[in-house]
Amino acid sequence: MSVTTETRSTTQDSTAPQLRFIPVAGHIGADVDGLDLSQTLTTTQADAIREALHRYKVLFFHDQQIGHAEQIAFSRYFGDVTPSHPYDDEAPEGFPEILAVDSRKYAKRFGRRKYSYDNKWHTDVTALINPPAATILRAHIVPEQGGDTHWTNLVAAYEGLPAPLRRLADELRAEHRFGGRKAQWAQDSDYATKTKENPLITEHPVVRVHPVTGERALFVTPGFTAKIIGVSPTQSDRLLDLFFEEVTKPAYTVRFRWRPGSVAFWDNRATAHLAPTDLDDQDVTRVLYRTTLEGDIPVGPDGRTSTSIAGAEFRGQA
Repeated sequence: MSVTTETRSTTQDSTAPQLRFIPVAGHIGADVDGLDLSQTLTTTQADAIREALHRYKVLFFHDQQIGHAEQIAFSRYFGDVTPSHPYDDEAPEGFPEILAVDSRKYAKRFGRRKYSYDNKWHTDVTALINPPAATILRAHIVPEQGGDTHWTNLVAAYEGLPAPLRRLADELRAEHRFGGRKAQWAQDSDYATKTKENPLITEHPVVRVHPVTGERALFVTPGFTAKIIGVSPTQSDRLLDLFFEEVTKPAYTVRFRWRPGSVAFWDNRATAHLAPTDLDDQDVTRVLYRTTLEGDIPVGPDGRTSTSIAGAEFRGQA
């Protein structure tokens, strides 16, 4: 098998399909060609995917004919797979690791047709003390037009800040909770009840040091970051607005058009993503299936780890 990226090529077996990583945007994202996710991965393939994930932050696989079992099996090459979600009680029968991102489910949960529980930029479940290390999302039913997902590179966002702001961010910590500064769901909704009865709140460093690459990422997003610790509410809002503006700059992003059989695999420690809003309140069905990998506890540039305010670690099974 040969493995090709923008700058690297190695050959193990000249008769095997070529595994290629093709960059799709300036700062983030690569298409993966030459791999069938329904088949067993070799160690070389898994290592190449892992390396490419750390480099490109999100990988896109196309025309993959797999189901829940194959998605979970693929996920396990890269870590322990967690339960579907801290608040999910509707996982498909026999597959507790699968979260259904289903517009029909959200319509019942929130009282209106939506395509995600939160249509704000977010890194998955950073209200946890150990947010998922990575996420795998597979398309099942997607519309003919619309419903795209965006990702942004949080390392590029950090590096894009002027040096004085990077130094300031290195010293700050922030509180993360579901909904961020203001939740989008109604106070009497089922989701609001779940977050009140079983709160998940964590103090994270504003800048997270990636445990593998050593890169620094601006680890704040509108979907979960509620406030900066140690400053006034007004100062917190101004600082978050400044950081959110950098995180969501179009230059750092990639946009993905889903098709049946599409799979996206992203490094949740170095990215944020944005669910679609263009189809909200339209009579269109969109169903994707998600798995997440158990994460580590974030560490800031000063070596301090995150601190749990409410909620336990979220663990998976090997």
